[in-house]
Amino acid sequence: MSSADGTWIEVAERVFARRHTELDLTAGLVVGDEAALLIDTRGDHRQGAELAEAVGRITRAPLRIALTHGHFDHCFGTAAFLPAPVWAHERCPAHLARTADDQREQWVAHYRTTGDTDTADALAASSPTAPDHLVTDRVDLDLGGRTAQLRHFGLGHTDHDLVVAVPDAAVAFAGDLVEQGAPPDFDEAHLDRWPATLDAMLAIGPEIVVPGHGAPVSPEFVRTQRDEIAELARIREEFLAGRITRDEAVHRSPYPADTTSTALSRAF
Repeated sequence: MSSADGTWIEVAERVFARRHTELDLTAGLVVGDEAALLIDTRGDHRQGAELAEAVGRITRAPLRIALTHGHFDHCFGTAAFLPAPVWAHERCPAHLARTADDQREQWVAHYRTTGDTDTADALAASSPTAPDHLVTDRVDLDLGGRTAQLRHFGLGHTDHDLVVAVPDAAVAFAGDLVEQGAPPDFDEAHLDRWPATLDAMLAIGPEIVVPGHGAPVSPEFVRTQRDEIAELARIREEFLAGRITRDEAVHRSPYPADTTSTALSRAF
Protein backbone atom coordinates (compact mmCIF):
# COMPACT_ATOMS: atom_id res chain seq x y z
CA MET A 1 0.00 0.00 0.00
CA SER A 2 1.30 3.44 -0.84
CA SER A 3 2.28 5.56 2.13
CA ALA A 4 1.30 8.75 0.26
CA ASP A 5 -2.35 8.55 1.19
CA GLY A 6 -2.81 11.40 3.65
CA THR A 7 -5.63 13.94 3.71
CA TRP A 8 -5.40 17.11 5.79
CA ILE A 9 -8.48 18.33 7.68
CA GLU A 10 -8.34 21.77 9.30
CA VAL A 11 -10.38 21.12 12.44
CA ALA A 12 -9.79 24.63 13.80
CA GLU A 13 -7.72 27.63 12.75
CA ARG A 14 -4.20 26.32 12.03
CA VAL A 15 -5.01 23.03 13.78
CA PHE A 16 -4.95 20.05 11.43
CA ALA A 17 -5.66 16.33 11.49
CA ARG A 18 -4.16 14.14 8.78
CA ARG A 19 -6.03 10.97 7.90
CA HIS A 20 -4.25 7.94 6.46
CA THR A 21 -5.67 4.84 4.83
CA GLU A 22 -3.06 2.62 6.50
CA LEU A 23 -4.61 1.49 9.81
CA ASP A 24 -6.95 4.51 9.57
CA LEU A 25 -4.28 6.40 11.50
CA THR A 26 -4.73 10.10 12.27
CA ALA A 27 -1.78 12.40 12.98
CA GLY A 28 -2.05 16.04 14.05
CA LEU A 29 -0.40 19.39 13.44
CA VAL A 30 -0.72 22.59 15.48
CA VAL A 31 0.78 25.72 13.92
CA GLY A 32 1.75 28.77 15.94
CA ASP A 33 3.40 32.04 14.97
CA GLU A 34 6.89 30.82 15.84
CA ALA A 35 6.79 27.00 15.92
CA ALA A 36 4.62 24.03 15.03
CA LEU A 37 3.85 20.81 16.87
CA LEU A 38 3.35 17.50 15.08
CA ILE A 39 1.38 14.83 16.94
CA ASP A 40 2.63 11.34 16.02
CA THR A 41 4.89 10.37 13.12
CA ARG A 42 3.35 7.25 11.51
CA GLY A 43 4.65 3.71 11.39
CA ASP A 44 7.95 3.45 9.50
CA HIS A 45 10.76 5.55 8.04
CA ARG A 46 9.09 5.81 4.63
CA GLN A 47 5.75 6.90 6.06
CA GLY A 48 7.55 9.38 8.30
CA ALA A 49 9.38 10.91 5.33
CA GLU A 50 6.09 11.27 3.42
CA LEU A 51 4.50 12.95 6.44
CA ALA A 52 7.49 15.30 6.79
CA GLU A 53 7.02 16.43 3.18
CA ALA A 54 3.32 16.96 3.80
CA VAL A 55 4.00 19.02 6.94
CA GLY A 56 6.43 21.15 4.94
CA ARG A 57 3.63 22.06 2.57
CA ILE A 58 1.61 23.41 5.51
CA THR A 59 4.33 25.22 7.47
CA ARG A 60 8.06 25.90 7.49
CA ALA A 61 8.04 26.86 11.17
CA PRO A 62 10.49 25.06 13.47
CA LEU A 63 8.94 21.73 14.35
CA ARG A 64 8.43 19.93 17.64
CA ILE A 65 7.15 16.37 17.97
CA ALA A 66 4.73 14.89 20.52
CA LEU A 67 4.17 11.13 20.63
CA THR A 68 0.85 10.04 22.08
CA HIS A 69 2.24 6.61 22.99
CA GLY A 70 4.80 4.00 22.00
CA HIS A 71 2.92 1.80 19.53
CA PHE A 72 4.76 1.47 16.24
CA ASP A 73 2.10 3.02 14.00
CA HIS A 74 2.34 6.28 15.96
CA CYS A 75 6.08 6.65 16.39
CA PHE A 76 8.36 4.52 14.16
CA GLY A 77 8.49 7.38 11.62
CA THR A 78 10.11 9.87 14.00
CA ALA A 79 13.61 9.74 12.48
CA ALA A 80 12.37 11.72 9.47
CA PHE A 81 11.85 14.76 11.71
CA LEU A 82 15.15 14.89 13.57
CA PRO A 83 16.75 16.98 15.00
CA ALA A 84 13.35 18.24 16.17
CA PRO A 85 12.80 17.77 19.92
CA VAL A 86 10.63 14.73 20.66
CA TRP A 87 8.22 14.84 23.59
CA ALA A 88 6.50 11.84 25.18
CA HIS A 89 5.33 10.62 28.56
CA GLU A 90 8.14 9.62 30.90
CA ARG A 91 7.21 5.92 30.68
CA CYS A 92 7.31 5.88 26.87
CA PRO A 93 11.08 5.31 26.46
CA ALA A 94 11.01 2.20 28.66
CA HIS A 95 8.01 0.89 26.75
CA LEU A 96 9.82 1.32 23.44
CA ALA A 97 12.98 -0.30 24.77
CA ARG A 98 10.96 -3.27 26.00
CA THR A 99 8.59 -3.79 23.07
CA ALA A 100 9.96 -2.26 19.86
CA ASP A 101 11.56 -5.45 18.55
CA ASP A 102 8.44 -7.51 19.24
CA GLN A 103 6.19 -4.89 17.67
CA ARG A 104 8.34 -4.81 14.55
CA GLU A 105 8.49 -8.60 14.24
CA GLN A 106 4.73 -8.99 14.72
CA TRP A 107 3.72 -6.34 12.23
CA VAL A 108 6.33 -7.18 9.59
CA ALA A 109 4.87 -10.69 9.65
CA HIS A 110 1.36 -9.24 9.38
CA TYR A 111 2.22 -7.13 6.34
CA ARG A 112 4.00 -10.00 4.62
CA THR A 113 1.01 -12.28 5.27
CA THR A 114 -1.35 -9.73 3.75
CA GLY A 115 0.91 -9.22 0.73
CA ASP A 116 2.00 -5.66 1.57
CA THR A 117 5.70 -6.30 1.07
CA ASP A 118 6.58 -2.61 0.62
CA THR A 119 5.30 -1.72 4.09
CA ALA A 120 6.83 -4.89 5.56
CA ASP A 121 10.25 -3.97 4.14
CA ALA A 122 9.98 -0.35 5.30
CA LEU A 123 9.00 -1.39 8.82
CA ALA A 124 11.75 -4.01 8.97
CA ALA A 125 14.24 -1.21 8.28
CA SER A 126 12.75 1.19 10.87
CA SER A 127 13.51 1.78 14.51
CA PRO A 128 11.84 4.17 16.95
CA THR A 129 13.61 7.30 18.11
CA ALA A 130 13.84 7.60 21.87
CA PRO A 131 12.03 10.75 23.09
CA ASP A 132 14.44 13.34 24.47
CA HIS A 133 11.87 15.48 26.33
CA LEU A 134 9.66 13.78 28.90
CA VAL A 135 6.33 14.66 30.48
CA THR A 136 5.19 13.51 33.91
CA ASP A 137 1.78 15.19 34.19
CA ARG A 138 1.82 18.37 32.12
CA VAL A 139 4.08 20.52 29.98
CA ASP A 140 2.96 23.68 28.16
CA LEU A 141 4.68 24.43 24.85
CA ASP A 142 4.68 28.02 23.60
CA LEU A 143 4.32 27.89 19.82
CA GLY A 144 4.09 31.67 19.47
CA GLY A 145 0.66 33.18 19.93
CA ARG A 146 -0.79 29.89 21.18
CA THR A 147 0.04 27.18 23.67
CA ALA A 148 -0.13 23.42 23.23
CA GLN A 149 -0.56 21.49 26.46
CA LEU A 150 0.96 18.01 26.75
CA ARG A 151 -1.16 16.20 29.34
CA HIS A 152 -1.07 12.78 30.98
CA PHE A 153 -4.52 12.28 32.49
CA GLY A 154 -4.01 8.72 33.76
CA LEU A 155 -3.89 5.10 32.69
CA GLY A 156 -5.94 3.94 29.74
CA HIS A 157 -4.93 2.53 26.38
CA THR A 158 -1.41 2.21 27.83
CA ASP A 159 0.36 3.37 30.97
CA HIS A 160 1.87 6.34 29.12
CA ASP A 161 -0.87 7.98 27.03
CA LEU A 162 -0.23 11.62 26.20
CA VAL A 163 -3.01 14.03 25.17
CA VAL A 164 -2.22 17.22 23.28
CA ALA A 165 -4.69 20.00 24.10
CA VAL A 166 -4.96 23.26 22.18
CA PRO A 167 -7.01 25.48 24.51
CA ASP A 168 -7.53 28.45 22.19
CA ALA A 169 -9.04 26.10 19.57
CA ALA A 170 -10.87 23.78 22.04
CA VAL A 171 -9.23 20.77 20.37
CA ALA A 172 -7.69 17.71 22.04
CA PHE A 173 -5.58 15.10 20.27
CA ALA A 174 -6.34 11.96 22.28
CA GLY A 175 -4.17 9.31 20.64
CA ASP A 176 -5.64 5.84 21.11
CA LEU A 177 -7.50 6.81 24.25
CA VAL A 178 -10.26 7.40 21.69
CA GLU A 179 -10.93 5.37 18.54
CA GLN A 180 -13.45 6.14 15.82
CA GLY A 181 -14.45 3.56 13.24
CA ALA A 182 -13.18 0.56 15.21
CA PRO A 183 -13.28 -0.66 18.81
CA PRO A 184 -10.57 0.46 21.23
CA ASP A 185 -7.47 -1.70 21.51
CA PHE A 186 -7.17 -3.42 24.89
CA ASP A 187 -3.88 -5.30 24.40
CA GLU A 188 -2.03 -3.18 26.99
CA ALA A 189 -5.02 -1.44 28.49
CA HIS A 190 -5.82 -0.48 32.06
CA LEU A 191 -9.51 -1.09 31.65
CA ASP A 192 -10.63 -0.05 35.13
CA ARG A 193 -8.78 3.28 34.94
CA TRP A 194 -9.55 4.21 31.35
CA PRO A 195 -13.01 5.79 31.94
CA ALA A 196 -11.67 8.17 34.60
CA THR A 197 -8.85 9.18 32.27
CA LEU A 198 -11.39 10.08 29.60
CA ASP A 199 -13.39 12.03 32.17
CA ALA A 200 -10.28 14.03 33.07
CA MET A 201 -9.64 14.81 29.41
CA LEU A 202 -13.25 15.89 28.87
CA ALA A 203 -13.05 18.12 31.95
CA ILE A 204 -10.69 20.51 30.15
CA GLY A 205 -13.54 21.27 27.74
CA PRO A 206 -12.55 20.17 24.22
CA GLU A 207 -15.18 20.76 21.57
CA ILE A 208 -13.35 18.57 19.04
CA VAL A 209 -11.44 15.41 19.93
CA VAL A 210 -9.05 13.93 17.38
CA PRO A 211 -8.61 10.17 17.89
CA GLY A 212 -5.50 8.19 17.11
CA HIS A 213 -7.48 6.32 14.45
CA GLY A 214 -10.51 7.62 12.61
CA ALA A 215 -12.24 10.95 12.09
CA PRO A 216 -12.46 13.83 14.60
CA VAL A 217 -15.33 13.36 17.04
CA SER A 218 -17.46 15.29 19.52
CA PRO A 219 -17.31 15.11 23.32
CA GLU A 220 -20.59 13.16 23.14
CA PHE A 221 -18.86 10.45 21.13
CA VAL A 222 -16.12 10.25 23.77
CA ARG A 223 -18.69 9.97 26.57
CA THR A 224 -20.39 7.10 24.77
CA GLN A 225 -17.08 5.30 24.33
CA ARG A 226 -16.24 5.97 27.99
CA ASP A 227 -19.53 4.37 29.02
CA GLU A 228 -18.85 1.33 26.82
CA ILE A 229 -15.40 0.86 28.33
CA ALA A 230 -16.83 1.23 31.83
CA GLU A 231 -19.46 -1.40 31.03
CA LEU A 232 -16.79 -3.77 29.76
CA ALA A 233 -14.81 -3.18 32.96
CA ARG A 234 -17.88 -4.17 35.02
CA ILE A 235 -18.39 -7.28 32.89
CA ARG A 236 -14.77 -8.25 33.41
CA GLU A 237 -15.12 -7.87 37.18
CA GLU A 238 -18.06 -10.26 37.14
CA PHE A 239 -16.13 -12.69 34.98
CA LEU A 240 -13.09 -12.60 37.26
CA ALA A 241 -15.32 -13.12 40.29
CA GLY A 242 -16.77 -16.22 38.66
CA ARG A 243 -20.30 -14.83 38.52
CA ILE A 244 -20.52 -15.16 34.73
CA THR A 245 -18.83 -17.36 32.15
CA ARG A 246 -16.58 -16.15 29.37
CA ASP A 247 -19.36 -16.79 26.86
CA GLU A 248 -21.77 -14.73 28.95
CA ALA A 249 -19.21 -11.93 29.18
CA VAL A 250 -18.74 -11.91 25.43
CA HIS A 251 -22.49 -11.90 24.88
CA ARG A 252 -23.04 -8.92 27.21
CA SER A 253 -20.10 -6.88 25.95
CA PRO A 254 -20.62 -3.71 23.89
CA TYR A 255 -17.68 -4.81 21.73
CA PRO A 256 -17.04 -7.70 19.31
CA ALA A 257 -16.00 -11.10 20.63
CA ASP A 258 -12.30 -10.83 19.76
CA THR A 259 -12.03 -7.36 21.32
CA THR A 260 -13.81 -8.54 24.46
CA SER A 261 -11.66 -11.65 24.75
CA THR A 262 -8.55 -9.49 24.62
CA ALA A 263 -9.89 -7.34 27.45
CA LEU A 264 -10.79 -10.36 29.56
CA SER A 265 -7.37 -11.90 29.02
CA ARG A 266 -5.70 -8.62 29.89
CA ALA A 267 -7.05 -9.10 33.42
CA PHE A 268 -4.50 -11.83 33.97
